[in-house]
Amino acid sequence: MLNLYNYLYKYKTNSSSHLSPHLSSRPLPRWIVGLTTILLGLFISLNGQAATVSVSNYPLFLLSEAVTEGAPSAKRLLQPGEVGHHGSVSPSDIKAIQDSKFVVWFGEPLENNLAASLNTAPNAISLFAFKAFKRYPLRDVKGQPIAGTLDPHIWLDPENAKAITRALAVIHSHANPQYKTLYHANAQKFAQRMNRMVTAQQNKQKTYPYWVYHDAYQYIENALQLRLVGSLSTDHHLAPKASQLRWLNAQRPNKTMCLVTQSKPAKGLVAKLQPVNTTIQAEDMSGSKDFISGWQTMAQQIRYCIQ
Repeated sequence: MLNLYNYLYKYKTNSSSHLSPHLSSRPLPRWIVGLTTILLGLFISLNGQAATVSVSNYPLFLLSEAVTEGAPSAKRLLQPGEVGHHGSVSPSDIKAIQDSKFVVWFGEPLENNLAASLNTAPNAISLFAFKAFKRYPLRDVKGQPIAGTLDPHIWLDPENAKAITRALAVIHSHANPQYKTLYHANAQKFAQRMNRMVTAQQNKQKTYPYWVYHDAYQYIENALQLRLVGSLSTDHHLAPKASQLRWLNAQRPNKTMCLVTQSKPAKGLVAKLQPVNTTIQAEDMSGSKDFISGWQTMAQQIRYCIQ
């Protein structure tokens, strides 16, 4: 059986192309052409398996749902809220990985709980393995980039979301070629809807400073013209240091600040940052049933919190 990991490694080291931001009549990026070649080889070698595609986590599942609308859904391995930092792989998940024609995941930097099962799985496709998608480094609590790191929350960037749906359309098409036209039409429809959504949020004459408990929203900042001015902690499970709270209060650009957090912050903590508004946003959109509506809700609530 072909080893997809080796194919991805060769392609990762040889490709220097990037994604076109919009679907058009221009040739597909070379990384998608390379992906198509890989998938064709796997399709032939795995022809005896059921035409099942599995995806790793909830945001990837929402993007897959946009592509497969009108056709069978992909199987999701992790539950909502289990982006990859948390959660475990059950025996049924391992069987699903083995039975799937293709298993799509982001990669170990995000989904370390899947790495043992997927790093060597011959049918696994890691999106991080391709030289594609807009990428940023992690930032420290003062908003400074950390060299040699990757912020893995790439799906929150609208251009990345569109690119992921294009990749998923290719993957689903090789698993179930009878739906190829539908998959690609759905990806194009998604791109058009996403473009309209971003345009509706833009106000080019203003930027919006904000705080976060844990820095997980970097990829949505450009589209919403947000400017991070500090985080409370490096992890949403860790309490902030008193020194960091003092630094945030001393550096606040607005009298009333907005704090974006993954869960409800303690009242005592909020009291130390007053005046402050808070908004709870799950970066994996686990409260949403549709990617674009979930992205829109997040955008609107963050903007409302800031204003």
